Amino acid sequence: MFEHEHVLAASTRPLFEWRWVERNATAIVHRLGEHLSLTATALALGLAVSVLLAMLSLRWRWFYGIALAGAGALYVIPSLGAFALLVPFFGLSFTTAVVPLATYTLLILLRNIVTGIQQVPAEVREAAIGMGFTRLRLLWQVELPLALPVVIAGLRVAAVTTIGLVTVTSMLGLGGLGFFIRQGIQTTTPNPTAIIVGIGLSIVLAVVVDLLLWLSERALAPWARKARA
Repeated sequence: MFEHEHVLAASTRPLFEWRWVERNATAIVHRLGEHLSLTATALALGLAVSVLLAMLSLRWRWFYGIALAGAGALYVIPSLGAFALLVPFFGLSFTTAVVPLATYTLLILLRNIVTGIQQVPAEVREAAIGMGFTRLRLLWQVELPLALPVVIAGLRVAAVTTIGLVTVTSMLGLGGLGFFIRQGIQTTTPNPTAIIVGIGLSIVLAVVVDLLLWLSERALAPWARKARA
């Protein structure tokens, strides 16, 4: 009897309720900001580590295979397992969520940074060296700017992937927009509105971030667009 009433209540509930959105507008904005914060921090950390690993890989070629293998091993660790490993050290905290998210970006970013730099024409390097550029100055002022389109392409993939993975951190009590997905599933009567809001805004966020990164590539590397044309 109880199960019949539960199914009946779930079936009569509207698929989407604007009133629920209005009542929870503040919470939605808060969770959206949390989602952005987790994503941005993870990408910044992943990019910083990837640049360092790329510099070491370009300095010592044998190191690239080791770094790539390590990044690949981290990439295949299940997200919930990675969070669980860090809980004893950091608890259910922002750090516990960010560190695994950042590690999932390493494989993508490291490969793209190294590939982009390796594609810089040899004559450009020779001209810069002839002008007295040091190895570090050559990297930061010549190679990385020319590799920017390939680096941003990797950053776009990493950003969209991270936005999707952030929803899993709802298991830690964070999760950004994943909070609504979990809330909609775990309530006594499933709430399709909460689920739609969580999934829908995650998709919109991924599209907007990807578009912004694409526009930044066009603004920062206009020569690449002209070359393709």
